[in-house]
This record gives sequence, structure tokens and C-alpha cells, in this order.
Amino acid sequence: MAIPRPTPPIRTGLHDLLHAVSALHGARVIGDPATVVTGVALDSRQVQPGDLYAALPGAHTHGGAYAAAVADRAAAILTDPAGVALVTEQGVSLPLLVADDPRAVLGEVSRVVYGSDRSRPTMIGVTGTNGKTTTAHLIASALGALGRSHGLIGTVEMRIGDERITSVRTTPEACDLHALLAVMGRRGTNVCVMEVSSHALVQHRVDGVVYDVALFMNLSQDHLDYHGTMEAYFAAKARLFTPERARRGVVCVEDDWGRRLAATARVPVVTLSSTGDADWRIHRDPADAEAFRLAGPGAELELRTLLPGDFNIVNTAMAALALLEIGVAGRDVERAILTDPRVPGRMEPVAPTSPDDRGTVPRAVVDYAHTPDAVTAVLSALRPTTPGRLVVVLGAGGERDRAKRPAMGRAAVLGADAVVVTDDNPRSELPEDIRAAVLSGARAVGGRTVLREVPDRADAIRAGVALAAEVPGSTVAVLGKGHETTQDVGGDRRPFDDRDHLQRALDDLVAARAGQTR
Repeated sequence: MAIPRPTPPIRTGLHDLLHAVSALHGARVIGDPATVVTGVALDSRQVQPGDLYAALPGAHTHGGAYAAAVADRAAAILTDPAGVALVTEQGVSLPLLVADDPRAVLGEVSRVVYGSDRSRPTMIGVTGTNGKTTTAHLIASALGALGRSHGLIGTVEMRIGDERITSVRTTPEACDLHALLAVMGRRGTNVCVMEVSSHALVQHRVDGVVYDVALFMNLSQDHLDYHGTMEAYFAAKARLFTPERARRGVVCVEDDWGRRLAATARVPVVTLSSTGDADWRIHRDPADAEAFRLAGPGAELELRTLLPGDFNIVNTAMAALALLEIGVAGRDVERAILTDPRVPGRMEPVAPTSPDDRGTVPRAVVDYAHTPDAVTAVLSALRPTTPGRLVVVLGAGGERDRAKRPAMGRAAVLGADAVVVTDDNPRSELPEDIRAAVLSGARAVGGRTVLREVPDRADAIRAGVALAAEVPGSTVAVLGKGHETTQDVGGDRRPFDDRDHLQRALDDLVAARAGQTR
């Protein structure tokens, strides 16, 4: 589904855009500055009549190469000097808004074109390596319980009230983001909750947006294929906690990165911890694993998490603090946070098709865990309620941080009784090379953990169920892809949903056992 745009559109002249970005990156207009645009598009295939086409330099192709393809629809083109040359070569005579770094002005241009800062919703941004999606859904579910009209922008989907749009990436491109926010404003949306990725912060995707509250969850190894070092990764996340991007923040200080951010953030922040000094402390109930007390400056909240695992207590507490920060009363937070968040692919239970058979098969869950810390957290959450064998099925994605692959294998072996290593989204890499890296970390641990390599992911899921079925009270966890419904093999995106394949494997187990007992 296409990103919705506000209707009727605002009519904006290039001279207005030039005025908005004139101090940025040598912006100038070639052609008629009175040319009017009514939208912004980064993808040439999505250009609509009257759009400003953002012809940006890309990893493989410059957007200017597609100028001729949009010449009959676009009103003008935003590009850089190299793009000007490409547009000229194609004989396209559209007016040009030129900047040395057009990506750096795209957010501000989109804000002006869509008027997204007019009647905008209260903005909550959530960043961190793990927990963004769950926490964002917890906040959104609570807002729904409170009767607040809300929007959600994240890894799984985008929502405007009841309208749902499948997400392509965690944080959309700047032009799409501002179109969404403008639509939310016109529809009377009270609050927008969105995940903010490190890539989005570096690539200017959230430029022109100021969050009323920014949340920092945690930081652990991931995306080093892009950022290079943990320092650069942290610096990307820290950009959110500056006056240009946020008014105030909530920082979880359970790790060193959170404590460092709390000390260096350039906006006022409150801190959260369950283990050390912080403005807000989590106090666990020793008699109830899901209950906890959140105590802070002059207030105490009695809360529960509906999701398993210590990390979900932190996620729930962060969601509660976000609600407090936007003015929700404590008693309302206590009530609303109990709403089932239904987070797709995050500790999501999967059961056989027939409800009557659910007690006859191993417990099964699907989770998006694709970092060493996330694998450890999920297995640690499942271990206390697994009297039998804990089985994990996982792989690692291709064209992503290669250094984390052995660490993921190590985390799996340390946390589970049986590990099935398989393919995730190998993309253009050789799947056997990725599996070998995961297996190297797993084998380095040693011990008595059952370790198997099953390349085909559907076969691996069946193998995981079979291993769990050998021991009563077992759990099988399929990790890495979570909510995803495709598998990328060599650029071919094939339909594949872990939840569907896991349910089929459970149904097959039920059928096989029924056949044996006849």
C-alpha cells in the first residue's frame, strides 16, 4: 500500500523551499523559482503529478539517471551538482532545486511541502538495539485503551488510527515520514509513537521532526557493517537526544551506553534502572514474576507485564514512563499498560491449528532476536518456564554485521539445550559461509548442547520441533525473522513466515502422534 498523502495538498513554490534551506549546503534554484510543487517523492516509480522528485546519489545509481522517466509527472527536481549533469544529459528541462547534499535538506523540504508541523501529534521516538518494537507497541496499545487517537510507525507496520500500512523499513524516508505526519495531523491524531533507527538518524530520515519525548532502550552489537564501530553506532543514537531532535528524554541506564548517554545528552532526561541508581527504579515482586513497582520522583506505580522475560519488564517500565512524560496520570498508566500489546513476531506464541491439541505439543514461540544480546535475553526468559528441553532454531542475515555471527552461535549454545543452525536471509552471500560463522561460535563453547546444521529453514523448524518433542515440557524458539513474511535468497524474496512453518510442524507432530496411537 502506498504512503498516504494529505489532501488537499499544500501548494509550495520553489522560492519558499529555497528560503527554508538557503543556509544548508549551498542550496540554489535553476529555472523558475515560482514553480509550484504539491508533494515529494524519492522513488521515481512513486512520483505523482506536481511532485518534487528527490534525485539523490545512491549506493549503486544516482537518482538523476531517472529524470527522463519522471519528466512528464514531476514539477521540479531536488538534486546535487552530479544530478544536474545527469538531468541535462537527458535533455530534461524541469526546474531544479540544487544542494551540495540534497539528502541533508530533504527532511526540511518535506516538512515545508506537507506542512507536517501544523497540528502535528505529540511525538514519542523510541531508539535502541533491542526492544524498540515491543515498547512502541506497548505505548500504542495503552494509548488505545485510554481512548487516545494515535499513530504508530515502526518495523512491523505503520498505523493511522485503524488504517494499517506494511513497513518497508523501521523508519521511513523523510518525504514519506512527513506525509504520514501531515495526514495524522489532519485526521486529529493525538500521539504518534515511532521507532527511530540509527540508520534513520545518520541518513537524515527524521530531519524536520522534533520529538516531545525520546526513549533510549539499550545498545549492543549490531549494524557494525554500516557504522563500523560501537562508538559510531552510539554517536548515531545519541543524535536523537539533542535540541534539534527532541525536547526531553527517558534513558534506560541498565548498560554502560545508557549511563553514558544520560551523562552527555543535550536535552533533559530522566533515567530508569532495576539494578542501580536512577530517577526511576524497578522493584520486582518476589512472589509474582510479572508484577513490579515503578518508583520515582514523588510517585509510585504498581505495574505488570503481559510479556515473558526480564527485558519485557524494562520495556513495560519504559512505556509507562513515556506515558507519564506526555501527561498521562499514573492511575491511568497502571490501567492502560495492562492492555495486550499483540506485538507480531516478538515472543509470539505459536500453537497447533486445533485448540484441543495445544497441550500435547511443545511450547513454541517466534521472536525477532537477531543480535547476541537479544538471543540471550529470549532464551533467559524461556528457561525458567521450560522444565524440559529448550531448543533454538536460528541463523544470521547476509550483508549485515558479520562480527556478530559467532557471538550469536555462542549465545544460543549457552542458553539452550539444543541448537539448530539454519539460513535466515542470506541475501547475496553464500548461505554456507554464514552458517559456518554461526557454528564456529557455537562449537567454541563446547559442552553437551545438541548442535545441528539444517540449511533449509522449513526443515530446520521441523527438526527443532522434533528435538523438543523428545522431552516432555520442552520449548522450541525460532529466532531471527520474527514478523517477516519473506526470505531473501540471492535477491529473490520468497514467501516465508516462521509462524506458518512452525504451526505446520506442530500440526504434523499432532498428526504423526495420532497415527501412532491408532
